[in-house]
Amino acid sequence: MHDHRPVLLVIAHGSRDPRHAATVHALTRRVRSLRPGVRVETGFLDFDAPSAPRVLDRLAAEGVRDVVALPLLLTRAFHAKSDIPAVLREAPAGLRVRQAEVLGPSPLLLAALERRLYEAGLDPHHKRSTGLVLASAGSTDPEAIAVIAEIARELRHTGWCAVRPAFASAALPRTQDAVRELRASGCDRVAVAPYVIAPGRLPDRIAAGSREAGADVLAEVLGDSLELARLLLTRYDEARVRDPRAFSCAATASGGRRAGVRPRLSPVVIRPWSSP
Repeated sequence: MHDHRPVLLVIAHGSRDPRHAATVHALTRRVRSLRPGVRVETGFLDFDAPSAPRVLDRLAAEGVRDVVALPLLLTRAFHAKSDIPAVLREAPAGLRVRQAEVLGPSPLLLAALERRLYEAGLDPHHKRSTGLVLASAGSTDPEAIAVIAEIARELRHTGWCAVRPAFASAALPRTQDAVRELRASGCDRVAVAPYVIAPGRLPDRIAAGSREAGADVLAEVLGDSLELARLLLTRYDEARVRDPRAFSCAATASGGRRAGVRPRLSPVVIRPWSSP
């Protein structure tokens, strides 16, 4: 039985690659197991079903009145700033929808990255002699690129030999170039940590670049890691306690759907090491 708490709607990008949706569903199953009293739904922006608008329509038809929409995104780039708010502005009348913050940056993400590296065979005792490539999907949004670069700089202070950001698209360097740079800098070994949630074309590009340059360790994507599931619930809880007027993206019961009403999103503050 679900209580009065808002429904958690996890909004993922979607992909032609079936591994993407499978990973998203595995993650939301883990979230449900951590918080059985919260109803958790999944919607996609593209390619996969159900679409986020269809889920919102179904929830409204069932009498749901309160939803927290959580972007399954690591940075606050175009989808979080434009696509998702546009979907939420068209939510059915009477459905209050609050958009949660994106997942990153967060110490939980970095803990998940390290877990994946150790699962891939990296010896924790070799951390100080290992160069790390923080491999992101990439973005045309300068803010998103700056966040990745800042995380890489902060990671350097956690015991790695050296850390370089890399991008599978839209920005440089590529993964293979970052691996070669770290090798040339004198690191005994090089590990690649994909800073992505689910498999797909861009994560495959990261893996190919890693193999091409001869990286010693290639971690899996973040996937349905326990840390990521906990982070989803953290963002959900944060959205619940904030002023609902600042997150309301839906219409009033009397006004129907209101196009052109843009939600007021909180500005991004890069605090990778503050408690989420």
